Amino acid sequence: GDVVADVRADLLGRAQSLVDRGLNPALICLDVGIGFGKTLDHNLSLLKHLDSFTALPFAQLLGVSRKSYIDKAMQRLGGPNTPVDQRLPGSLATAVLAYGKGCRLFRVHDVAQTRQALEITHQIANAT
Repeated sequence: GDVVADVRADLLGRAQSLVDRGLNPALICLDVGIGFGKTLDHNLSLLKHLDSFTALPFAQLLGVSRKSYIDKAMQRLGGPNTPVDQRLPGSLATAVLAYGKGCRLFRVHDVAQTRQALEITHQIANAT
């Protein structure tokens, strides 16, 4: 099926269930679950369409730091294996893209590097 529509419907349904039980929507954070039982194409599609999740009335968390989809994407292009400790560029690229799509919460390994990339992205986006 449509992975974006399926994941969105599932997350929205779960979040709405919590709201219906009285939880403040401001306390709910959604995560599309990159890498959890998904193919490379699923992960790439979810990232491409991340704005359909950030448009929801809930915070969006993204955990893509050093994930295997980076290695799989590079291998698809004919590159060699990308060990976990060499996936920072892919992690940063994904965080910057996600920031542009409205995501503001990130689970990362390389905090200082990701913070710098996101701070520069924020300054560029808000420049006059």
